[in-house]
Amino acid sequence: MKILTVSVLSLAISSAVAAADLPKNLPTIDPQRLSAEVKILSSDAFEGRGPATPGETKTVDYVIAQMKAAGLQPGGDVLKSGKRGWTQAVPLGRFQIQGPINVAIKTGADNIALTQGNEIAIRASMSGAKSVAIADAPLVFIGYGVKAPERHWDDFKGVDLKGKIAVVLINDPDFESGSGDFGGKAMTYYGRWTYKFEEAARQGAIGMLIVHETEPASYGWATVKNSNTNVMFDIVRKAPAAVHPLLEGWIQRDFAVDLFKRSGLDFEALKAQAQTREFKPVELKDARFSAHYAVDTQVITSRNIAGRIVGSKHPDETVIYSGHWDHLGVGEPDAKGDRIYNGAVDNATGTASLIELGRAFAQQPRPERSVVFLNVTAEEKGLLGSEYYSSNPLYPLAKTVAVLNIDALDPHGPARNFTTSGSAKVDLLDELIATAKAWNLSYVPDPKPEAGHFFRSDHFPFAKRGVPAISFGSGDDWIDGGSAAGEAAEKEYNNDRYHQPADEWQADWAFTGMARDLQILYKVGADLAHSRRWPNWGQESEFRATRDATAAARR
Repeated sequence: MKILTVSVLSLAISSAVAAADLPKNLPTIDPQRLSAEVKILSSDAFEGRGPATPGETKTVDYVIAQMKAAGLQPGGDVLKSGKRGWTQAVPLGRFQIQGPINVAIKTGADNIALTQGNEIAIRASMSGAKSVAIADAPLVFIGYGVKAPERHWDDFKGVDLKGKIAVVLINDPDFESGSGDFGGKAMTYYGRWTYKFEEAARQGAIGMLIVHETEPASYGWATVKNSNTNVMFDIVRKAPAAVHPLLEGWIQRDFAVDLFKRSGLDFEALKAQAQTREFKPVELKDARFSAHYAVDTQVITSRNIAGRIVGSKHPDETVIYSGHWDHLGVGEPDAKGDRIYNGAVDNATGTASLIELGRAFAQQPRPERSVVFLNVTAEEKGLLGSEYYSSNPLYPLAKTVAVLNIDALDPHGPARNFTTSGSAKVDLLDELIATAKAWNLSYVPDPKPEAGHFFRSDHFPFAKRGVPAISFGSGDDWIDGGSAAGEAAEKEYNNDRYHQPADEWQADWAFTGMARDLQILYKVGADLAHSRRWPNWGQESEFRATRDATAAARR
């Protein structure tokens, strides 16, 4: 990719806007410092920042050192001394397939061997089993695998899935038509793969295979392969089999089409039926699935990192900036033989942002409320670090004012707009939109609500517990090159770099757009930290009632 850099004209425009219209006394964010931090965090020396690896140790040590140097105080677990440390211990289950993976499907007289990463991507079982031994299990097509009583929708129709493999489609039944019982293109939680695996366990299936299609998944097969064939993590559960079937995996669409055809079924016709309430499960006749492999299961402790500015008047009230430090670590090699998944954009940019926002707050007079810079672990494994924090908060959620999450910012030049992951109705978004106007930035609602980004970033565990939370997204209408340049860069990143070893630091990234956007995020958080305001969700939001239930704590 030819990296597009900021022109002299665009910098002049930005400078003119800054001088004429911006709020006074704002701290500056140094693009060169951001670049240096992203370069270090995404270097091969950090080994892809995988949890429970030497890369975690290096990352945690580096971030703590930078937060100390920036002037933050430790905001993590309370130690035996009575003082806080820099981290929050996060116990996680660690699951890895050991030895060979033998997977095959019989169709009539044919026995088709499947290769891990090619036709199929199998996750290490997180059900608690030490091995997977499935022999000749029937396969049943369950449409979108949704059971939503409030929408009068049930793809299962009472089918007995004991000892069987459920085969389902990704996303919601509305995805292709754009209208229907699931609100159109915007993905609901029913469209997420996490929900589908959970529902398979609830329905008693021995396993589930999700059919991958690029558009409804919003990412290609390379992302599926790289994200699902390495080490898996989960929060430590008392009954893991209640939410994880024995086998969880994905299959390529072309393989699914052929498999259906061998069973006398038309994949496209059945997909169309699955978009209706009348759909009924269909068994793939004469098709039998077998899988045998061992699973190494351990409990490890990873770490969230927390730096803090203690509030001068209301230290028990907290504004949180969040972002994950982890990436995929070391995995399968790409075509060039590179096995380190560096995660420069995803999410060394967010981690550097937390460090520099911390520095900005430390250089200003102390805010009235406390501000926490929360760098969480295991986002790539299912938002596990933020899920753990939300279940075991260092600071009470009822008195957490807001969460501003930062994930995968654009390291190029400035844009004329910005977005968020999802477009939930929340006062916090209104404040962000109003603040950004001082920089002449316009807000663009999530351009791909069908991708389910709202459920894929670390603000979501806070949101579902009622805390007003948003995840900031860089704009695509670049000052230098317009929408054409911004959209082309985003497409190239998603196709060729996202969750691939090619997500590496580039010497000609300007970081000027990111520095400008962090000023906006600083202003939003600082205004809240110096106020008595408590943002809330919109009246129609599914999170409003949960927040309102804790209103007494904020009086």
